[in-house]
Amino acid sequence: MAAIWIDGKNLAAKIKEWVRAEGAALVRRPGLAVIIVGEDPASRVYVNSKRRDCEECGFYSEEYALPDSVVQGELLELIGELNSRTDIDGILVQLPLPKRLNEGEILLAIDPSKDVDCFHPVNVGKLTIGQPVFQPCTPGGVMEMLEEYHIDPAGKRCVVLGRSNIVGKPMALLLLHAHGTVTVCHSKTPDLAAIAAEADILVSAVGKTGLVTADMVKDGAVVIDVAMNRNSEGKLCGDVCFAQVAEKASYITPVPGGVGPMTRAMLMKNTLTAAKLHQGL
Repeated sequence: MAAIWIDGKNLAAKIKEWVRAEGAALVRRPGLAVIIVGEDPASRVYVNSKRRDCEECGFYSEEYALPDSVVQGELLELIGELNSRTDIDGILVQLPLPKRLNEGEILLAIDPSKDVDCFHPVNVGKLTIGQPVFQPCTPGGVMEMLEEYHIDPAGKRCVVLGRSNIVGKPMALLLLHAHGTVTVCHSKTPDLAAIAAEADILVSAVGKTGLVTADMVKDGAVVIDVAMNRNSEGKLCGDVCFAQVAEKASYITPVPGGVGPMTRAMLMKNTLTAAKLHQGL
């Protein structure tokens, strides 16, 4: 059996086209402000991609490229200004930030109605109780992929590898809200391989090349690889040993071309949601 590849690139294009049409019908086009601190190469690539996504969706966008020397107060002041602007619906602070900055305080300063990354405690709380305003971008993208391919988590054993606030925890919540039976594994989990092998839906978001091998995957499982790593040859890859796992899985996401494009598409969808909220729709 060879797994069906879940095409995140094609689905992301469909979502962005829908977002563009919805945004064009608004009185004012959606606006997104992106803040990047320093010149981390990976962050720069992501920010450039988000600018292109805004152009594709017909959004207004602004970028604030701040030097690595920026102080906490300056960053908080900028966020305060963006909070007050009626032409900006979403504010995104590109992570990671320099360690000397207080990331929690910075994310807390963003108006929850403009928190299109869904990192603010208010939005995380609403997600927890099943009343989300925004979908966390990467986990939300995964759920869109499952829906597109008619994969229903209800009644299925779902295993999430990784417990980060950005992916692992919200991924588990969304699968739980979809009536999956969810187990979250992490670096302290004993018998991780055995638990993973019980999954009907396995989501790996650890960031460790070669972590998920064929013996960790049940025959016919759905395998979602969230990670973006570089192998020893410098090639982009995920956590999953793709070739061998694809022989056992029923569905699998490639890296690249799987979850990555969906994360960006969901950011656009969240910005549209924020614009509609701000316009009373």
